[in-house]
Amino acid sequence: MAEEKVPMTKQGKEALEAELKRLKTVDRPAVIEQISIARAHGDLSENAEYAAAREKQGFIEGRVLEIGDRLARAEVIDVSAIESDKIVFGATVSLVDEDGNKKLYQLVGEPEADIEAGKLSIKAPLARALLGKYEGDEAVVKSPKGDIVYEIVSIEYK
Repeated sequence: MAEEKVPMTKQGKEALEAELKRLKTVDRPAVIEQISIARAHGDLSENAEYAAAREKQGFIEGRVLEIGDRLARAEVIDVSAIESDKIVFGATVSLVDEDGNKKLYQLVGEPEADIEAGKLSIKAPLARALLGKYEGDEAVVKSPKGDIVYEIVSIEYK
């Protein structure tokens, strides 16, 4: 079975590359130094600094592997080159919900999803409801509290 490609924008790939570089050149050497200092304090069995540094090292190494895997499987999509009037990956969509609240989201790959920054994972229920829709359409998202209806105000590719 072929490995699944990870769709992402150019900006998303650049952000992952920057994080990977920081992890390898800043965070990894810093934690190695922390481990070395903690080791010098003697008995490792009751050394909280050593345990914390080792745990942090494990997190950093795991993240390095995860980012490396995602970058190896990355399928970079140039959103600015998309010419479509329907919603596909990379679209920046302006929505209004039933209560008149306006929202602006860009549909992105999972690695770059950040709801606070308006980056919505393509696998999120709202994104799935939006895919293939046009300006003026309604998208319905099923939630535990009932259906939520969004009106699509505009679609941009930037």
